[in-house]
Amino acid sequence: MAAPRPRPSRSRSASLRGFVDQLSESEKMEGAGNWDVLEWTKIEPVSRSVPYGIKEFLLEAEEIAAIGQGVVLVNTDEAGTLFVTNFRLLFVSEGTRKIIALGTIPLATIEKFSKQVPKNPSGPRQSDKTPSRRLLQVVGKDMRIIVFGFRPRTKQRRSVVAALSRCTRPARLWDLYAFTCAPSKFKGTNPRIRLLSEYFRLLGKGSYHASSRTIEDRTFCLSNEWWRVSGVNSNYTMCPTYPFSFIVPKSISDEEVLQASTFRARCRLPVISWCHPGTGAVLARSSQPLVGLMMNTRSNADEKLVAALCTQTAGGRGPRRKLYIADARPRKNALANGAMGGGSESSSNYFQSEIVFFGIDNIHAMRDSFARLRDYVDTHGATSSDGMSSFLRNGGWTWGGGNLSSMSASVSTLGDSGWLIHVQSVLAGSAWIAARVALESSSVLVHCSDGWDRTTQLVSLASLLLDPYYRTFNGFQALVEKDWLAFGHPFSDRMGMPTISGNSNATPELSRQSSSGNISTSPMRSSSSTPASGSSHAQTSNNCSPIFLQAFLVDFLDCMLSCRFGNFLCNSEKERHQASVSDACGCLWVYLAELRVSEGSFHVHYNLFYDPLKHDGSLLPPAAALAPTLWPQFHLRWACPSEAQAGELEAQCRSMAKRYSEMKKTKEVAERKAKDITASMESLTAELQKEKQLSCAAMDLSKRASRENAAIKRAIQSLGCKINFSSNSDYALEIGSTPDEIQQKFSSSPSRRDPDGNWQGEEKSDLSVSISLLADDAISNNPISRACGTQCPLRTREGGCKWPDGCCAQLGSQFVGLKANFDAFDRLSIYDCYFGSE
Repeated sequence: MAAPRPRPSRSRSASLRGFVDQLSESEKMEGAGNWDVLEWTKIEPVSRSVPYGIKEFLLEAEEIAAIGQGVVLVNTDEAGTLFVTNFRLLFVSEGTRKIIALGTIPLATIEKFSKQVPKNPSGPRQSDKTPSRRLLQVVGKDMRIIVFGFRPRTKQRRSVVAALSRCTRPARLWDLYAFTCAPSKFKGTNPRIRLLSEYFRLLGKGSYHASSRTIEDRTFCLSNEWWRVSGVNSNYTMCPTYPFSFIVPKSISDEEVLQASTFRARCRLPVISWCHPGTGAVLARSSQPLVGLMMNTRSNADEKLVAALCTQTAGGRGPRRKLYIADARPRKNALANGAMGGGSESSSNYFQSEIVFFGIDNIHAMRDSFARLRDYVDTHGATSSDGMSSFLRNGGWTWGGGNLSSMSASVSTLGDSGWLIHVQSVLAGSAWIAARVALESSSVLVHCSDGWDRTTQLVSLASLLLDPYYRTFNGFQALVEKDWLAFGHPFSDRMGMPTISGNSNATPELSRQSSSGNISTSPMRSSSSTPASGSSHAQTSNNCSPIFLQAFLVDFLDCMLSCRFGNFLCNSEKERHQASVSDACGCLWVYLAELRVSEGSFHVHYNLFYDPLKHDGSLLPPAAALAPTLWPQFHLRWACPSEAQAGELEAQCRSMAKRYSEMKKTKEVAERKAKDITASMESLTAELQKEKQLSCAAMDLSKRASRENAAIKRAIQSLGCKINFSSNSDYALEIGSTPDEIQQKFSSSPSRRDPDGNWQGEEKSDLSVSISLLADDAISNNPISRACGTQCPLRTREGGCKWPDGCCAQLGSQFVGLKANFDAFDRLSIYDCYFGSE
């Protein structure tokens, strides 16, 4: 059926309830017939539209293949909806409408799945009257065992199983989700360029920058005093499981490299994985020598190459350093391999060497041990696959759901799985190798049978202890890409995934080819990679093994097991190069870098206790530190999630540091706000001060104007005039010929001087001035008036004054005179003197 149209106003909770409407009627009704006889290989993919509300949970290019409604996650007794996509099993809770991590697992991480017959325990979880549910058990490669319960008398379990059968066992490499989603935003660079950059760093040529042009022109063959980068395998013709370039002694030519490769299994000759920048000691790796059953076959080229690893000490002036040949296998296994043409070296054939056996079991023992550990943790976990806690299962006499100290008190309590013994063997061997290189300046050659499982574990962990650069993010990436990816750890075989080379069967007998040494003619040389896995699960199950799991981090393991990115696809660098994995798939390193950016320095990848100044050399852990316990973040995260998240000192410190950082940021925000408020207050204070200054200036001007007005008033009154101030905009001139009558009125507006010096009228002001002239008899009492009347030439015989019509003036005297238009009054200032000095 077509998906309903989205409605913006509809909430996510309501939208998920519409999943039932997406199911076809055949999925809801009771199925007919025996569905167990259905041939799963003939089921065609079902196209299904994305239900409304679930799209936000899907990754890029993730498509739904089947849906199960009303499914119960038996581990936690939680109901929800189960989706099978082209990438994972997705379980969404019915109550919270969120993804349940325990019930959500990538398809590539599923080791196996099967229909289960429900048990009827006496516990309170299931009543006898309740019809039995249809169970589906999913076993993961990441330590979890999940059981889903489906409603009876429906075909939902059938459709889910059919989808799992199609999607979990792809027949081709290109059917994996990593190729479907394309690189997208996690686009990475060419891994071969990064490998050359690491080689240049090891040789002390860090100033050289590798590029695609460097690889095309084969100008990457740099060297130092002792070692050089060889490109003899640039076309992968010498050894398909080795990288296109590797480091060998400078004294060994490419012809001798080719001869030496024929004496080692899979042509994996001794090459340098790491070299000490100061002492010249090296950490080398290879596969087992083809010495045969009688252990008497030799190769001159191989012996010369191994001897060249032992350079002279003290800068070439001291004696030649000692060589340790570390065989990761038990001695009896090494001798048994001689029957198939393999074996181990003899110290008498290799100069100043000592053979050491570490006794680490093979991939089959590791796989069986891991399966027993997984069953033990599930049996005694808090979220067991049978829906019962261990407390109920064992009548209360147990640790009741995951106490770490009681689980890992000793190795024997782990159900005789032997897992911790295997881990301890790997750790002890790595520490021993690092000690020989760091303390004795000796060179160490490490190998097992094929040199890509136990050898890779030992070399990578020893390098991590020796070189502080590998304890950084960039260095850790370089270490994984060099020792695990470039040198051909068969990830596809160990995960049970398809690879580019198709299906092939392993040749039981190790093969070799004669060289110029004392090797007799033998069967055809075998230089191919490990057998590739095909579509059949049975063909690949024998080669599956948790080798990478014993060495690295949770996020690395999850990304590797999920096959979401292309970094861990295929079995070798050659196969990834042929499939153009770096161009067609996303890059793990880009994804992890974005995760760290999201939380900054408080991300779980960061080690809060790491001090680069304190630990800038080799790390040589004591023997007591090599006693392993369960890894809570991985082994217990599904069976005992509370134990995996609590009680870890580093997690608590990270939480406290994060809270401190948040408080510090809050403090900084508050300080910025306080600073802004202080700046605003200072600005307002400055403005108020400015206003105060302007107010003071205005007051001064007002006082000055008041004094000027008073002086003008006194001057006018001295002329016998009355001054009257009013609030209208005009001032009036009143002239009275008699003391009690006003004969004439004259009104005018204040004036101002324009730029040309002329006086112009201003706008109306709030103040007007009225000036009145008194009669002659009133003026006569004024001495100035009497002087004016006596000296005025225009004075009439009757004694009347012609002012203001007469334009009176005193010529040749200090008297300025008065004009009827009052311009003189307008120009009058307190600093002017009406009469000159005596």
